[in-house]
Amino acid sequence: MSAPKPVPQPVFKLRMRITQGELVAIGPGKIALLEALDEAGSITAAAKALGMSYRRAWLLIDELNQSLREPAVATAAGGAQGGGSVLTASGRALVTLYRQIEARAQAHCASDIGELMKMLAD
Repeated sequence: MSAPKPVPQPVFKLRMRITQGELVAIGPGKIALLEALDEAGSITAAAKALGMSYRRAWLLIDELNQSLREPAVATAAGGAQGGGSVLTASGRALVTLYRQIEARAQAHCASDIGELMKMLAD
């Protein structure tokens, strides 16, 4: 008989979204994609790192760029020199601001989050 599986420790995750109608203009998935793209330098590599298709990643970036006043990502077409994508200054500012809001919200609500976590069963 196998031992019972240990219950994982609960983790608080803040999942902030900004919507425009049914569209999620800015959310955790798009921010993670921007961070992966910044690290990888291409939509293809970023998509692979996040376990999503290139098409899905491209659609998310296109949706994000269309939601913003200034695009978050600039892309160069492929070819002999190869393509690539980079975060624009606006894209970098978006990621920084999003992560800053997350951190401040979590820090500000730390005692409430602690009380909420205490309500969970052991």
